Amino acid sequence: MSVAPLAVEVICVFCLAAYLLHKYGNIRRQHVLVTLASLVAWYFSMIIIFILPLDVSTTFYKICLGSIQPPVTPAAILSPPTNATPHANQSYTDAPSSVNATVNDDQSLVRRDALFDTPTCQVPWSYVQEHVLPNMWHVVYWTSQILTWLILPFMQSYATSGDFTIQGKIKTALIENAIYYGSYLLIFGALLIYVAARPDLQIDGPRLKMIGITASNTWGLFLLVLLLGYGLVEVPRKCWTSSNREQLLAYTRFQVAKLSTDKSDAEESLEDVLEEVSKASEAIRYNHPHRKYMDTVLRKVPEDMQARLNRGMDDYEDYPDGRSASIPSEKDLVALHRKTIRAVTGQHRTQIQWDILMERAFGLEDIGESEKCADRRFRSTFPQHYTGILKHICTPTVEWYWKCLVRPWVLKVLTVILAVFSFVVIWSEVTFFNKKPVLSLFAIFINVAAKNYDYFYIELASCLTITYLCVCVYFTVFRIRIFNYYYIAPYHQTDSNSLLFSGILLCRLTPPLCLNFLGMIHLDKHVTGNEDQEIETAYTSIMGHMDVISFLSDGFYIYYPILVIVVALGTFFSVGNRCLGLLGFQQFIGDDDMTSDLIEEGKEMIKREKRKRQRVEDGEARRKSWRDRYGTTKDRASSLQNRDASDSDSGRGSMKSGALYGKESSLLHRIASQLAKYSRVKDKDDSAQVELLKDSEPLDYDDSLAENEEFDRAKYTRSQAGRSSRQTTGSRWTGGRGYGSQAPPKGLFDDV
Repeated sequence: MSVAPLAVEVICVFCLAAYLLHKYGNIRRQHVLVTLASLVAWYFSMIIIFILPLDVSTTFYKICLGSIQPPVTPAAILSPPTNATPHANQSYTDAPSSVNATVNDDQSLVRRDALFDTPTCQVPWSYVQEHVLPNMWHVVYWTSQILTWLILPFMQSYATSGDFTIQGKIKTALIENAIYYGSYLLIFGALLIYVAARPDLQIDGPRLKMIGITASNTWGLFLLVLLLGYGLVEVPRKCWTSSNREQLLAYTRFQVAKLSTDKSDAEESLEDVLEEVSKASEAIRYNHPHRKYMDTVLRKVPEDMQARLNRGMDDYEDYPDGRSASIPSEKDLVALHRKTIRAVTGQHRTQIQWDILMERAFGLEDIGESEKCADRRFRSTFPQHYTGILKHICTPTVEWYWKCLVRPWVLKVLTVILAVFSFVVIWSEVTFFNKKPVLSLFAIFINVAAKNYDYFYIELASCLTITYLCVCVYFTVFRIRIFNYYYIAPYHQTDSNSLLFSGILLCRLTPPLCLNFLGMIHLDKHVTGNEDQEIETAYTSIMGHMDVISFLSDGFYIYYPILVIVVALGTFFSVGNRCLGLLGFQQFIGDDDMTSDLIEEGKEMIKREKRKRQRVEDGEARRKSWRDRYGTTKDRASSLQNRDASDSDSGRGSMKSGALYGKESSLLHRIASQLAKYSRVKDKDDSAQVELLKDSEPLDYDDSLAENEEFDRAKYTRSQAGRSSRQTTGSRWTGGRGYGSQAPPKGLFDDV
């Protein structure tokens, strides 16, 4: 008996949840409360998946202990008790089998003690004390339920609210979550009325708690079966499609063409919102009471788009007469703030999806081109630069063998394994309510392992099964169109709203999924029909049974999962996609004209995007080559100055070098100062385009600069007068564009 395996799993699951949150979220930009809430939701949902197998193995060990204890008979009552509960490392050898042969022969066929033929029970390698798992399940379950029904939906609406005060955000969050709270309260109220209408039941604290758990599990199971039926077919199909490069490339082109419409709509929506923000910012000046609200809206705009906005901070402009009527009210700013958040989030989401699809399309096209190479070296249009040990492992030859030869076969083998797994899950879901004979394949496999005391296999099989069920369910959630507003993207590209939404689904669907798994392996006495079985998992003891509501415990929870086979068959024959295609929605169907047109359109879009990125990379390469060869202006000036100093020290060419350096530095300084005076720098990109050679600094207009400017102007006038006297006489100035008899321009770019 040791808590080491449990402690190791708890720590490993926490590290896994933290790593995934770091990979998908942006901890530096997100609010600390969003990060903590998402971490707790992900961690507690994952810990159910990985700790429940330990609970299953411990339950089988307890069943073994109970099966070898002698039954209560008159002879046993007269004789003193022997072999009280020994130490966990001891064995049980005093279990008479003759008494059980004459009592309850029919019930002995379904009792769990029939699983164990030998009177010796081996202790599981992960066995812990009896009070550890129940206490853990209490904390994990109720914390996850509070998160999924109260805290996370409230935080989600609070984050997207457009109000500027805490009270306003709270009010908006409560109104928006009325749908979620209403659906839960509707189920809870219906069950409460059903219990109150029965005269044989009394409403007390435990029954109210059971009604609340039943309402949550009913909502989760109703959604779980629909999502599971779709995912059990689509996950193997997705894996098979990934093994076929041409089919995957066609599907990627289809997605690109389909996403381009959403991307254009998101960009147009953002442009419209930015125009409204610019007008509001121009109307609300710096001295208006609502200016602080306007600044909050401006902070939500991306940094690369803030330069085009009019911030209304010019202190020399004030409100003209009659302009106060066009100033937005606080209610208008709240609506504008909310629209800005949604528009920025939508544009960011579509841009991330676009980049991911383009990277996938470029990679698939590179694989197709590399397959034709005779030297078996992978050639990439945009090569990925590896560092460290990967630089020596991921060579072009190794990459060619993996992507062009090995990876497709690995995916095909994995597809077969997943297809078999899906068939076993569907069969077990349809037949797990059958008690004699046991038809659920998971129950048969687990019982055989328990009979052989193979607790490690029990835990491994349970963990893999629950994990696969979760993958199928959550794959469906983010594949359905209605949930396209939420998107999980790697490399810190997932927004706070999507992280909170994923935490809500994890906490809401994992508990009923685990209960469904316990039913498939017949660890629920309501499924096995054995009322004498008093030993159940600690998780079931916390969740309880639905005896209070008989039509749910005896009907809905047992027979509703059969619907999974109907959903799976409809998904296998693409009934939903074909119906949506007939209604005009764009769906990927191989023998459809609309699909072919979208594939060709996506192909052209990928070509344009590739040429665009290649031009950008070529430009960066040329600039880098130029910098490496000639350096910057400051480097050339410093090198010239150093050369002048060295020539002066050696006594050679000091006059020539000094004159050359003085002339060049004076010219550079004059051009830079003129650019700084007569150029208005708006942002970082504009300054990079305006400043000459990127080494000029803006100068302040002071008295000394004015004196130098007057001196340069007088000198310039005298030189032009002497030049005009030597040239053809006339009233036009020949030094530049026609100014008549007017004076020449003051600065270098005054005529531009």
